[in-house]
Amino acid sequence: MTTSHHTAPAPAYRTASRDWFDRFFAGIGQGFNAYLESRSRMAQFERLNAKSNDELAEMGLKREDIGRHVFRDLFYI
Repeated sequence: MTTSHHTAPAPAYRTASRDWFDRFFAGIGQGFNAYLESRSRMAQFERLNAKSNDELAEMGLKREDIGRHVFRDLFYI
């Protein structure tokens, strides 16, 4: 029994400048995604910060723990 592997040749239209543009726009996209995520987290932070200490206590939070709560999946604090 024989096996064969087929690999497609690299497309002729791939050039160094096209690779540069791909990396450039991928970087912009990643930066934009990070901005949007950060913005939504800041909105959550502001909503929690606007609550009274009693409302936060009902949620099991202290005012000084809001940042830790909002960013809990990103930072080990």
